[in-house]
Amino acid sequence: MTKEHEFKAWLEQGGAQTENGRNSRAHAIRTIERSLAALGMPYQDLDEAWEADRFETLRERLREIREDARDGGQDYRILMPDSENPHNRLSNWRSWLGQYGRFLDGEPPGPARDADGIRQYVLERYIEPAREEGRGKAEVLVRDVNKALGLKQPWPIVRQALITRKFQELAQVPPPEQIGNDRSPATIFRFDLHDHPVESRERAMPITPENLILYGPPGTGKTYCTTEEAVRLCGEAVPENRQELAQIYQQLLAAGRIEFVTFHQSMSYEDFVEGRQPTTGSDEDADTSAAGFRLETVPGIFRRIAKRAETSRGRSTGDDAIAVAGRQVFKMSIGEANNPDDAHLFEDAIADGYTLLGFENIDWSDDKFADREAIIEACKSEGEFDGHADVNALSGVVQMPFIFRNKVQPGDIVVVSKGNSLFRAIGEFTGDYEYHPRPEDGYAHRRAVRWLWVDRQGVSVTEIYTRGFSQKSIYLLYNTELNIPALERYLNSQHAQDSAEPESFVLIIDEINRANISKVFGELITLLEPDKRLGEPNELKVRLPYSGDDFVVPSNLHVLGTMNTADRSIALLDTALRRRFTFREMMPDPTLLADAGEACELDLPQILATINERIEYLYDREHQIGHAYFMGCTSRADVDEVMRHKVIPLLAEYFFEDWAKIAAVLGDLESHENSISGGFLKRSILQSPPGLEDGDAVPRFRWEVRSEVEGFDYGKLAGT
Repeated sequence: MTKEHEFKAWLEQGGAQTENGRNSRAHAIRTIERSLAALGMPYQDLDEAWEADRFETLRERLREIREDARDGGQDYRILMPDSENPHNRLSNWRSWLGQYGRFLDGEPPGPARDADGIRQYVLERYIEPAREEGRGKAEVLVRDVNKALGLKQPWPIVRQALITRKFQELAQVPPPEQIGNDRSPATIFRFDLHDHPVESRERAMPITPENLILYGPPGTGKTYCTTEEAVRLCGEAVPENRQELAQIYQQLLAAGRIEFVTFHQSMSYEDFVEGRQPTTGSDEDADTSAAGFRLETVPGIFRRIAKRAETSRGRSTGDDAIAVAGRQVFKMSIGEANNPDDAHLFEDAIADGYTLLGFENIDWSDDKFADREAIIEACKSEGEFDGHADVNALSGVVQMPFIFRNKVQPGDIVVVSKGNSLFRAIGEFTGDYEYHPRPEDGYAHRRAVRWLWVDRQGVSVTEIYTRGFSQKSIYLLYNTELNIPALERYLNSQHAQDSAEPESFVLIIDEINRANISKVFGELITLLEPDKRLGEPNELKVRLPYSGDDFVVPSNLHVLGTMNTADRSIALLDTALRRRFTFREMMPDPTLLADAGEACELDLPQILATINERIEYLYDREHQIGHAYFMGCTSRADVDEVMRHKVIPLLAEYFFEDWAKIAAVLGDLESHENSISGGFLKRSILQSPPGLEDGDAVPRFRWEVRSEVEGFDYGKLAGT
């Protein structure tokens, strides 16, 4: 093993903290390499084995040895001649061989994500020792992992690291059993270390849907926190760097795995679930200005993202992932989508792995048909369509075969339309043009296709393209109008095996309490419950009123909401929503302003704490001021700007222009009835109008905010 020292260094940088752990891995890899011939492997060393099939054959051989040992066989002595209990150790060796493969592949060693470090730590400190000791289970307490690694967000990061297929393959374990409530540091993940058939390890980890509402006063970071939560729920690591987080979030948003909507008073069921909109022309007609007015059912944001989640079967990544770069993307029709007589054309094409085109029963295989003129002449002399004698380069009977035969290349992408507004399949061209005449005539032109995504009901073309499809049988789609991230997500969302974990999707509803929940959700509020989701024991479907389609909410769709408690009290929220969501309070945290306060040379944590204590005394705790108002301040002028244009106007709204209470919050109120010159506000006495008797005149005051020239004095708020 010529790379032993480099491998150990790679392990150490990747989180293998103990020297014994690194030595054990190196010893296992060294032993496997020395025993390749005895194992029946045709390789000289592990480098050659990796290049051949990425250790697939070798790892399968180790699995066979493990099963042989379980049945009382002695094959394990090839690797462990003196062992009497090799069964558990063989599982570790398969795992370590996978690590060595990633090392050979040049994977970065350091845990670029906390999740990688957690996996390595749990593997080394829990899984492997438990196997060595012959225990059947390993229990991982979230609190202990957090204490050892100093994690910022222990529950979501530990869960994300341990429940995924990546860790199950790394540790050779099935999905863990979760003991305890979500989000608790006392939660335990229990791993079964008994021998399991391969297929049991390849089952997808069921996704537990989360319905979560973040609530609190304005400016407490609720909307920003949904960014973190959405990225986490999508199975991605949550970086501490804000710019990196925003970049990941935008990528998921572009791919359609995250949707964001803000509720408002006029939000309706038709906007959210589905509704009707007027359109002209027929669905098969590219000219939308044509006569024929009709109402078309249009899915709302909730139904669109639910559809994406329902059709996901598990994302392909790494070498298996399909990218659009360097490929042409073609739209194709396979028969008439609304013609029942053509339905078999689509089904046969999907089942047998090809796409097909009509237009003349002429074999275009001859090399001469690479020239458009040759196709024109053949259509004129052999064509069967009426008017074939008048065909030219612009005729569909010429254009379509020319594109299909000459423009399409193996590796290009085909999107199969369903009318002009939907698509129902996406595939990759894998073969050249072929001529296959059919007994019933027509559709004799064929190309082999590897179908990557299929949904017979169809999905709106707007998911991947900025305009509707035209009626042409085949044409090239413009890259500038393609949503490449969304198209690539569709390309890879069904490419993995059925055992893969489906992608997670997140719908973010900002200001969820500002809409009429019963009006917006309608009958679908019941479908949000976890046990009534698709595939769950109490799965529930409803018939949608406009389309008449059956609808169910998939388990891999999470719903996040935010509530501004100053806008509408949580006590007034729809009871049905309260019962189906978990509520997490987010209150102001003055301690987060320490750095900003130092930069501004003000005690911002104390200033905010004082303001909020007084608001809570005079009003309630739901109308406090959030720390986010001051997070971006870098100078005293910035703080003045926030106080003048945001905080004081917000206080005026809270207290309905009762300036005495506003002054009390800011520390400017005094008990006498004379003029006041406070740190933020000034009070002057208004003279009574002429003619009022002394007994009728009552003290009246004018309140003013100090001018920018005068500035603000924070002494009474900071306690100085």
